[in-house]
Amino acid sequence: MKILITGSNGFIAKNLISHLKRDENIKLYLYEKNDSIDILKAYIKEVNFIYHLAGVNRPKNTEEFYEGNSDLTKVIVDILMEEDKTTPILLSSSTQSYLDNDYGKSKKEAQNLVKTYSNKTNANIFIYKLPNVFGKWSKPNYNSVVATWCHNITRDIDIQVNDENVKLNLVYIDDVIKSFISKIDVNSSDEDCKIDTIYNVTLGEIKELLFQFKKNRENLLIPEVSSGFKRALYATYLSFLPTDKFSYELKGHKDERGTFYEIIKTVNNGQFSLSTTACGIKRGGHYHHTKNEKFLVVKGEALIQERHILTNELVEYKVSDKKMQVVEMIPGYTHNISNTGDCELLLLLWANENYDQENPDTYFLEV
Repeated sequence: MKILITGSNGFIAKNLISHLKRDENIKLYLYEKNDSIDILKAYIKEVNFIYHLAGVNRPKNTEEFYEGNSDLTKVIVDILMEEDKTTPILLSSSTQSYLDNDYGKSKKEAQNLVKTYSNKTNANIFIYKLPNVFGKWSKPNYNSVVATWCHNITRDIDIQVNDENVKLNLVYIDDVIKSFISKIDVNSSDEDCKIDTIYNVTLGEIKELLFQFKKNRENLLIPEVSSGFKRALYATYLSFLPTDKFSYELKGHKDERGTFYEIIKTVNNGQFSLSTTACGIKRGGHYHHTKNEKFLVVKGEALIQERHILTNELVEYKVSDKKMQVVEMIPGYTHNISNTGDCELLLLLWANENYDQENPDTYFLEV
């Protein structure tokens, strides 16, 4: 399969290219803004699918709307018909094509040119009238408020919000690319292609989430980012971090026994922590009524003891880094952990709830 991608240096194209490159059966022909029409013609003669993603939405003058959107589309379809080709075209258009402005008009002209090409040649066409697209490699201060805000917030630059109640229709770049790629083997036209998932969110909701992501490094509390819009927005936010901010330092506690660091706190699923314990030191000596903890020794050797606070039943586990073994701290059992090895003990902990200083559910009692 030989595929032409116009606007190959753009946000959507970069993501599409990164996916298509993984397929050894696909050869890509990449056309950029400054390439000549001769190059475009040579590419069109070769390929059997075209992703027409080139476009202009922030021109220096009105004429550039038409040069970059409808005029280039006309060049492409004219070459195809001159060469008597019926190459499928996927056109990336905009929901603004419904509006009476120069950008929208130029996009609608491009759509009509592709439709005419299809009517004359029976070539398959796929037209996407995309709403706002967000995701990694998008361009700030261009046409995406999400990109601009991610860029600014990760760099401690103020953002402007005129009305937080304004709602946007957003599509995530990975969903767009998945849909685009699915059209390669489709044998029928679709003049109104849809992205399956569209997020309808307010500017205020986006702003609040982005600042939660930023504050996570201080309060360690991360929103649920495993699915849906929050997952997509979090990935986008992270992609805008300057390279010198990929890493951040944790604030912990240190004494003669060792160290303790909280790593991350979740909204509904507790927190993860890390502790070190010096040789010969015993830590713990407390119980919980409801809280559950899980211990995993990742370096060293230890003895974990748990005693039932009513029956005095004693349970012991010898654990080490030689066996990845999780030990549950059961409610109603006072427990401790002793470093029995000859090196510092490194322990990974999970608790099913975040630590609450006002209600810690922690009661000291020797095992």
